[in-house]
Amino acid sequence: MTAEDHLATIRDADLLEEVERARGHFMFKTIVEHIAHKQEQRDAQQAKQSAVEARRAAMSRDQRRRDAVREVIEAAPSSPENIQNIHSVLALCGLPYREPKGEREFFREYGRNTLSIMAGRLKNPKTGQMEVQGLPYGPKARLVLLHLCTEAVRQRSARIEVADSLSGFIKQMGFPVTGGERGTLRQFKEQLNRLAACTMQIGLWDGASRSSTLNVPPFRQLDIWLTGSSDQGLLWSNTVQFHADFYDNLIQHALPVDIRAARAFSGSARKLDMLFWLGYRLRTVQRPLKLSWDNLHQQFGSDNASIRSFKQAFKGDLAHIKEVFPRLRVSLDDGGMLLLPTDPSELLVQPRRPKAEKLSASAA
Repeated sequence: MTAEDHLATIRDADLLEEVERARGHFMFKTIVEHIAHKQEQRDAQQAKQSAVEARRAAMSRDQRRRDAVREVIEAAPSSPENIQNIHSVLALCGLPYREPKGEREFFREYGRNTLSIMAGRLKNPKTGQMEVQGLPYGPKARLVLLHLCTEAVRQRSARIEVADSLSGFIKQMGFPVTGGERGTLRQFKEQLNRLAACTMQIGLWDGASRSSTLNVPPFRQLDIWLTGSSDQGLLWSNTVQFHADFYDNLIQHALPVDIRAARAFSGSARKLDMLFWLGYRLRTVQRPLKLSWDNLHQQFGSDNASIRSFKQAFKGDLAHIKEVFPRLRVSLDDGGMLLLPTDPSELLVQPRRPKAEKLSASAA
């Protein structure tokens, strides 16, 4: 192509200015070729972006969000700044999905692991009375535990520093701060109170003759209380004290979670549970593993009385997760779910490379 041919392809104002500054230079033709190549790259990027926007225009709001998260994760694999941690037993045996009205204990079992949660009481600083708190439930309780477990692992301490206010705490987790009856302030306050009051039992069994039961209130001290309808009635401490046994067990069994994916499913307790559970199971599967629909219903179907309705809901939820992680080696059929051994590069969170491997790679 001649210089004139290249000039005809250049349209952007800043690139045309570069052309004018280069006129009279003895390498003018080479410079024009370089500028034309930049224009070509911009055009290709713009065409790609236009195609993405056209594809997303036909999607629902939630689909667009999942597609955007998939694009971000594929462009930038998991790194320390976007990795959080949850206790592995909580990943296998989650909290209630909806509020268990009138119930004071929640029990969930998966394989050899059992989680039992008992609701407790908190002392109201306004009345001096020990008042009943409900069981923690739903996505907000899971996200609070995810955030606090992460801070315990990061700070390497059972006593952790958190934001100075509930608003700051919510922002720290990456969520907007909204007031009112359905706002995030009220929702997170309620779940924090419930978590502060509850106790947990984690049961472990070796499948033969040995078992152990760990009695652990997650928090030794979490000072938060909603004394009235306004946000001014909130008492808050910027330190959280984990129970020593829970903390020690967490450090041994912390499961990494990509917070970008967690935020994509922040409105659904079951999708968060599936994200945590798949993150755990795919790291340990050594050969194809088949789980029946009865197994899956026991694990994830607490809100679905019939297995038929559960199947339909579960298929939709897994499809949404696979929109974010399209290479996930998981499939469903009439018999249930098939999990396949997964290459580390295809895990929801890629394992950290050993230091020795990093050093040898940098030396090369």
